[in-house]
Amino acid sequence: MNTPATPAFEKLVDLLAEGGAVVLSGAGISTDSGIPDYRGPSGALRRHTPMTYQTFMGDPAARHRYWARSFLGWRQIALARPNAAHEAVAGLQRQGLLEGVITQNVDGLHQAAGAQDVIELHGGLDRVICLECGGETGRADLDQALTAANPDFTTRAEQINPDGDVDLPEDELDAFVMVGCRHCGGGPLRPDVVFFGETVPRPRVDKCFAAVDRAKALLVLGSSLKVMSGFRFVLHASKQGIPVAIVNQGETRGDTYSDIRLDAPLGVVVPALHHALSAKCMIN
Repeated sequence: MNTPATPAFEKLVDLLAEGGAVVLSGAGISTDSGIPDYRGPSGALRRHTPMTYQTFMGDPAARHRYWARSFLGWRQIALARPNAAHEAVAGLQRQGLLEGVITQNVDGLHQAAGAQDVIELHGGLDRVICLECGGETGRADLDQALTAANPDFTTRAEQINPDGDVDLPEDELDAFVMVGCRHCGGGPLRPDVVFFGETVPRPRVDKCFAAVDRAKALLVLGSSLKVMSGFRFVLHASKQGIPVAIVNQGETRGDTYSDIRLDAPLGVVVPALHHALSAKCMIN
């Protein structure tokens, strides 16, 4: 495998070889799996306003629109497979070089690649929660119920977004039928994700801080860190004197806090890191 022969790459190999790193991943790690990021050159925020917590909770029509779009978008999320970067992260964990994995993504691809005990900072699309009784349903089960309720919903879906939503013409939404909670008999449902404008549950945040506190290094993969929800861990690591390494295409909010910075495709760099560290471990 060709490895990036740069001083920054070699410094990163040496840093990770010490073990104890925590990965913080963002949408950029999943683009090679067919899921776009938010802020890249063709990111979703350039053409799509994501659903906010306030709108979802306060506007039943907006909830209906979300579920109609998400019903179509779920198929691409469900069919997405881990790419070489996800596989490499799981490989680094199996080698004992990672203290933990925190992801801002809701696609479950780290786990599908074999990573263990992944902290899903923003939740996961594979679960839905009833807003009345709190009952949890697997997204695959909900999809079966929606498919049965919408046998003829063959409307034209446009490009998928990172949250599993798709762009869908407004005039095609009325044909969609939403189902209710199977546990309580009809309560409204929400995906088990943190919407824009919503606060990440404090116990989850504390768990992430604890993982960073135990880390010998924080490795950011594919995140612009524009949102404080992930950026705070970079600030925390830097304040604690924990080295921060960032691999991302394009600038990030954390660049000035990084000790090592690579602006390169994750599908190239992360597998190369795994390969280099495997070879280094064999030599040692």
